[in-house]
Amino acid sequence: MTQAELHEAMQKHDLWLRDDPNGKCADLTGADLAGADLSEADLTGADLSGANLTGADLSNARLWTANLSHADLTGADLSDASLWAANLSHADLTGADLSDANMSRADLSDANMSRADLSGAGLKCADLSGANLSYADLTDASLWAANLSRADLWGTDLWGTDLSGTDLSELGGKT
Repeated sequence: MTQAELHEAMQKHDLWLRDDPNGKCADLTGADLAGADLSEADLTGADLSGANLTGADLSNARLWTANLSHADLTGADLSDASLWAANLSHADLTGADLSDANMSRADLSDANMSRADLSGAGLKCADLSGANLSYADLTDASLWAANLSRADLWGTDLWGTDLSGTDLSELGGKT
C-alpha cells in the first residue's frame, strides 16, 4: 500500500467516524504497513486483519473494536494505545511494545506475545486463552478477570500484576 493510498483510506475513515456519508470504514486487510507511522491515529472499527505491521508505530493510537486478527505486529510500538475490545486473535506481537496499553476486553486468544513489553498494560476481562506470553514483561499489568487458560507463561515477569479473578487453568509452557 502506498503512502497516498494509506492517506486516502485514513481520510475516508475519519469521515466515517464522524458519520459523514462520504466516509468509509478503513479496510486495510492484508495491507503491507511495515514501519508505517500510525501514531495517534484513530482506527476505531478498522479492519487490519492479516496486515503486515512489523515495526509500525501505533503508539497512542485508538484501535477500539479494530480487527487485527492474524496481523504481524512483530516489534511494533503500541505503547499507550487503546485496543479496547479489539480482535488480536492469532496476531504475532513478538517483541512488541504494549506498555501502558489498554487492552480491556480484547481478544488475544492464540496470539504470540513472546518477549513483548506489557508492563502497566490494562488487560481486564481480556481473552488470552492459548496465548504465548513466554518471557513477556507483565510487571504492574492488570489482568483482572482475564482468561489465561492454556496460556504459556514460561519466563514471564508477573511482578506486581493484578491476577484477581483470572482464569489460570491448564497453563501451558515448560513445566
